[in-house]
Amino acid sequence: MSDPKDILRSILQEEIRKLGASSEVHLERPRNPEHGDWSTNVALQLAKELKRKPRDIAEHLKTATTDALVESGITTPAGVSIAGPGFYNVKLNPLIKLRPILEALERGKDYGQALASSDEKVQVEFVSANPTGPLHVGHGRQAALGDAIAALLESQGHNVTREFYYNDGGAQIDKLTRSVQARARGLRPGDTGWPEEGYAGEYIEDIAREFKGNIEDADAVRRFAVQYLRAEQDTDLRAFGVKFDVYYLESSLYTEGKVDAVVKAWGARGKTYEKEGALWLRTTEYGDDKDRVVRKSDGSYTYFVPDVAYHLTKWQRGFERVVDVQGTDHHSTVTRVRVGLQALGAGIPDGWPDYVLHSLVKVMRGGQEVKVSKRAGSYVTVRDLIDWVGRDAVRFFLVSRKADSEFVFDVDLAREKSDENPVYYVQYAHARVCSVFAQWGGEAGALAAAKLERLSGEREAALARLIAEFPETVSTAAREAAPHDIAFYLRELAAQFHSYYNAERILVDDEELRMARLALCAAVRQTLANGLSLVGVSAPEKM
Repeated sequence: MSDPKDILRSILQEEIRKLGASSEVHLERPRNPEHGDWSTNVALQLAKELKRKPRDIAEHLKTATTDALVESGITTPAGVSIAGPGFYNVKLNPLIKLRPILEALERGKDYGQALASSDEKVQVEFVSANPTGPLHVGHGRQAALGDAIAALLESQGHNVTREFYYNDGGAQIDKLTRSVQARARGLRPGDTGWPEEGYAGEYIEDIAREFKGNIEDADAVRRFAVQYLRAEQDTDLRAFGVKFDVYYLESSLYTEGKVDAVVKAWGARGKTYEKEGALWLRTTEYGDDKDRVVRKSDGSYTYFVPDVAYHLTKWQRGFERVVDVQGTDHHSTVTRVRVGLQALGAGIPDGWPDYVLHSLVKVMRGGQEVKVSKRAGSYVTVRDLIDWVGRDAVRFFLVSRKADSEFVFDVDLAREKSDENPVYYVQYAHARVCSVFAQWGGEAGALAAAKLERLSGEREAALARLIAEFPETVSTAAREAAPHDIAFYLRELAAQFHSYYNAERILVDDEELRMARLALCAAVRQTLANGLSLVGVSAPEKM
């Protein structure tokens, strides 16, 4: 069934075209519900272009479009009105506003997903982990955000690949190797001979104990430690409910010559020069505030060079859209990578790839900030959080705020069974609906014939409106890589349902009204379940 909003926008857009104008119609919910269900200020936008008063333009649009809107069945002649300086408002037919209830029941698990698939090839790189220890809470936020973004994109029909980028090179690996060797020799953090800035977590002792080779063979220790921690991080991700399709090792960029090839390509295009023994890239030609060092005087590459090489492989693998989820400490990486890619002249669009940068997470427990994990030594791990509050709470909490906003993970709140705990509040709404259906005991298939016109209350209208907004909410969240929009939506839908449940009896004696209310509740349940699934959280039937 066609979306009334799309029909309204299309009819208005056609009339604007006839006026010889080009403004896009943007529809919003009016602040005052008495003004209708949808409103647009397009007449105000057209005033300058058409050299007419906004109110006159709005009145013209009303006269020119009302018949078409009535014929489409989405409103009545009295349903179109003009307010203020030229706001065009439309009230939908009551039955039209209830149609999303049936749509949610008909489409089931597919409600909220795009009706048509897309051939767009998309990649989400959702954990860029240093392999020197267990996944910390910051990595957990990356994983929760990335997995939810991937699910949102899949819901819109995109061909999505989840990629785990494994940073297995650099000075931190040497530090890891020396730490394991020191533990194997019987040293502990703080002892004489302990490596400077060595890793102090218990996992280092575990690696040293499991290693059976020659502890003096640094290469063997390095390979074993990286493999051990890679398996540990796999375990953490599985416990977190995150799946991925591809493992990409940073070291392969060097062993396969991809980093050298990028530097050579820059040079061939005259984009590099030497100064003070170092090789520089002319990044200012692409809007950077200064040129950047590519290769230092000691022959080593700077950090952004392998990043450029890595993203070039993504372009060569045919990914039209790439979303990288990283911490805000990688903010400078965005400019460097994009500029480096432009300097290759490979036809990569300006502003590619997309980045979602997230702030770090502060963990509070018992009113105190938790900074140390016995297992990791200096930070709280994803596994710690899961052990304390469960996977569902961790995943919901970590996507419940805009990625770049500061976030405090309150362990005590996440364990509460109260309205203050957002994940409990949403899951409890789903369980409440399930309880209603358990009491009813009828066949859900019979709800398709429910007489929805019996739903005349304000709370019922509010629930129907929220159900109707779900597909567009999902579409927007996917386009903007914003899973927090789903968390906000679910809390609003749950709040509206709890209010309805507390104010009205569902299983009334009047059979027509009972079936209509059950159909509404079933649509709420399906929408809640679909939304929770998108952020990787379960929809329990009992709580």
